[in-house]
Amino acid sequence: MTHATRFVAVAVLVALAAGTPVQGQTPEIDALRARAEAGVTEAQYDLGNMYRNGRGVPQGNAEAVHWYRLAADQGVPRAQYGLGFMYDNGRDVRQDKAEAARWYRLAADQGYVPALTNLGNMYETGEGGMLVHQAGRVFAWEVFEYLNGEEE
Repeated sequence: MTHATRFVAVAVLVALAAGTPVQGQTPEIDALRARAEAGVTEAQYDLGNMYRNGRGVPQGNAEAVHWYRLAADQGVPRAQYGLGFMYDNGRDVRQDKAEAARWYRLAADQGYVPALTNLGNMYETGEGGMLVHQAGRVFAWEVFEYLNGEEE
């Protein structure tokens, strides 16, 4: 066995012991990636979420941002929320509260409740350019009315 072969064998064993995929992923993840690359927005969102949380793939915020953005640009509210979260927390993008608020607003406008919650918190605290404390109270009532089916 050559030195290079031994090195590769040790690297594979260390990766396996750490629970890290050695090459490629499972056939299911490969199929999900193929669908995401073909432009299927739900697959793009799912892949972004998997990378953000390190489920089934190595955790990677840059990959999560990439896949979230593809789906978010096509109007998927969960992906818009996910991208907002990444900007809100500075996960492999420059932390930008205004950009986070923009993505949260896009998702909130489609009724995505977690985005409504985060956007309401931003109004309450003044983050992301949400300057008026009173606006937080108004927004909270809008959320309450939305959740209780009291929209006009």
